[in-house]
Formats: sequence, structure tokens, C-alpha cells
Amino acid sequence: MEYIKYRFYQKANKCAKEFQRLKSEHADVVLGEVKLGQVLTGMKGIPLLVTDTSKLDPEEGIRFKGYTIPELQQKLPKINPDGEPIPEGLLYLMLIGEIPSQEDALNLSRDLATRAHVPQHTFDVIDAMPKTSKPMTQFSAAILSMATESTFQKAYRAGVNKKYFWDATYEDVMNLIARLPRVAAYIYRRQFHNGNHIEPNPRLDWAGNLAHMMGFDSEDIRRLFRLYMIIHADHEGGNVSAHTAHLVGSALSNPYYCYSAAMNGLAGPLHGLANQDVIFWIFEMIEELDTDTPTDEQVAEYCKNTLESGRVIPGYGHAVLRKTDPRFTAQQEFADKYIKDDKMVNLANQLYRVVPPILGSVGKIKNPWPNVDAYSGSLLYHYGIKEYTFYTVMFGVSRALGVLASLVNDRIYGMPIERPTSHPLSWFKEQAEGKGSDC
Repeated sequence: MEYIKYRFYQKANKCAKEFQRLKSEHADVVLGEVKLGQVLTGMKGIPLLVTDTSKLDPEEGIRFKGYTIPELQQKLPKINPDGEPIPEGLLYLMLIGEIPSQEDALNLSRDLATRAHVPQHTFDVIDAMPKTSKPMTQFSAAILSMATESTFQKAYRAGVNKKYFWDATYEDVMNLIARLPRVAAYIYRRQFHNGNHIEPNPRLDWAGNLAHMMGFDSEDIRRLFRLYMIIHADHEGGNVSAHTAHLVGSALSNPYYCYSAAMNGLAGPLHGLANQDVIFWIFEMIEELDTDTPTDEQVAEYCKNTLESGRVIPGYGHAVLRKTDPRFTAQQEFADKYIKDDKMVNLANQLYRVVPPILGSVGKIKNPWPNVDAYSGSLLYHYGIKEYTFYTVMFGVSRALGVLASLVNDRIYGMPIERPTSHPLSWFKEQAEGKGSDC
């Protein structure tokens, strides 16, 4: 068994035994009450999922296996000592639960490079779609098309014992993670660069190779891609894309099915599409104000008009967080360090000054602070990736790291099919008021 895979099995198998023990010995333990408001507002805060890769705290933000983003920036292996960590190190951490050595991270990087071959029919599927197709439509379809290569699907049909489901799932997961940069870059070059494709460079790291295949070879942009891929990699298990992959996977669908479904969720404007909505909204503001260097007063007035029209200010607020998103802060610090006097970056910083006080004055808004999407597009735009309809695809490449690592855990834990109970609205009315309704 390959070294990293064996390390994962050693660690995860102990956790799988603990999972089964808890299920057997403590099934009756009450975790908390469920309130009607939680059910009717998207199951907010109900502890329903086991996700070992990361945890989101409302006040502290995201931790990956217990580590904050600043800690990861300090501890994970890097290509250059003054640069950003490579995402392969984070994948290793989420799989095994330990900060990898430089050698471990580079071994994983080389392993992904050997797995990165994309079948020709996947390119054919992309090329068969109209160029007017949204990049996320092409991305989801391309992932689905690779299900023909599923190791898990073949093993299941061959009758493999369920205790080995994790093994075939691991192979699919690593193959899919390895292929996603190639697929994403192919879509980018097809749609925005007349199909002038760039072959992968297996000597580059996973994120650096994505930048290369998209046509960006400076060390500056590779540094940004590494940061981008790390901070977008996971956000515990309850967000739409992660939960979708888990739910579909609970039916023993192969990882390609699971992640294609997850990307259909990520493509929604209340989830991953928000990163391009931010840039679109900023351009609308620039056009209406007729300046790309507005005053704080002009920005405030535009924000108030946006809210009064019944729209939201994209990039602000979060379903869980109640503070400035640490992922926003990491990007802001990156800009402070490497970017001087860029208009889009300046606007992102200006919105951070202006928007929270306005949202804070609106009583119904619990979180007036920016999330990761409020900054990411400005950085990408600065480095020449101005096709903001592609931003969510980049998000999708990154999110695979955490979501698919979790899927392997699901299989090694032997998690059952997810099947919560549902009731008609009249049942909830009866619970709340003692009488039903005609609904």
C-alpha cells in the first residue's frame, strides 16, 4: 500500500473503531434540543454531521484539524520560505491529522501529478457544450463524465467487501483531486483564450500547475493560487457543497457523482457563486457612480440604495460566522504585503470600512462582517484573471480537498445512508400551537 494511503488507513481506522463504539454504546445520548425555528430556517445549528476535516466557530472562524489559517501559513510546507504553503500539505493534514514534513507534502504532490491524466472523452464532453455554457456547467459535466474511470464503481460491481469500500474511494478521490486543475484550466482556455490550451507541467505543485495551465507563470500568482486553494479548501460539513457530497455519497454513489452534485450546489448565488457576484456588484457601483475611486460617502449611499431595493451587499454576512472571516483577513494581509495601490483592492478595503456600520444599523442582520468572497475576486482581478464567471470553478477545485477527504472518512467509518424524517407543515403547526392547518 502506498505510503500516504497507509498512513491515512492507520489513523482513520482507529477513528472508525471509535465511531462504531460510540454508535454502539452511546446511541441514546441527547446532543441538544431542536427548535422549530432551526428546522424552518435551514437546520441552522443542529448537530447532525460528523466532519473531521475542519470546524467552523462563529467567533473564531475556521480551524483545519485544530489549526487556524495563520497557523497553517506558518506550519505547512512551502516551496519558497517566504511564500504560501502548498495545498498538498493541507490535504495531508486533513487526511492524516498531522502537519506533514516537507518530504511528505512533496511526495503527495508527486503522487497527484502521476494521477492527473484526464480521459479524452472528458475533453470531448466539454467541447460538445456551447461556449455560452457557464463555466460551472461545463465543470460539473466534466466531473460527471469521469465516472467511467471510477475505481469504486468497478470494485462495488465486482462484489468487494464493504470494509474495503474506503480503499477504492480513496483511489477515486485522489485521482479526481489530481485531475481537477487540468479540467478547470481546459475550460478556462477554451472559453476565454480561443481554445489555446497549455499542457500541464508535472514538476509544479498542484496549485502552481493550475496557474501554469491557465496561462499564468509568475511566482506572484502561484503564491496567490496556493493561498486561494488553502483558504477555500473546506468549511466543515454543513455548507451546501460539502453536505451534498456527503448526502449523495451516503447512497454509495461514486466520488465523481458526489462531487459533480456538490458543484451544482456550489454554483448557487447563496454559496460559491457569491465570489463572482461581488465583482459584478462592484462594477455596477463603478458604472452608476461613474468613478472607480469613489468617496466613502458615495459608497455608503450606493450601499444604502442596494439594501433599500431589496438586494443584499454580496460578500457580507455568513450563516455561521459572527466576525470578520479569517479567510478575508488572510487575503487582505496578502494584498497589504504584495500589492500596492490597485483600484479593485482599494475598493475591497474601502467596502470593509464602509459596509459593516451600515449593515450593523439594520436590526435584522446578525453578521455585518465580510466573508471570504468579499476579497478573493479583487486579488484574482489584479493578477489578470478578469473573467469573473470563472471564479466559482476555482473555488470548486479548492473545495475538493476537504469535501473529498471527508468522503473517504465516511466510507472508512461505514456511515449509513442519510435519511432524516420530514413532516408536512401542518404537523409543525400542531407542535407549536396545538392545532393543525390545511397546508
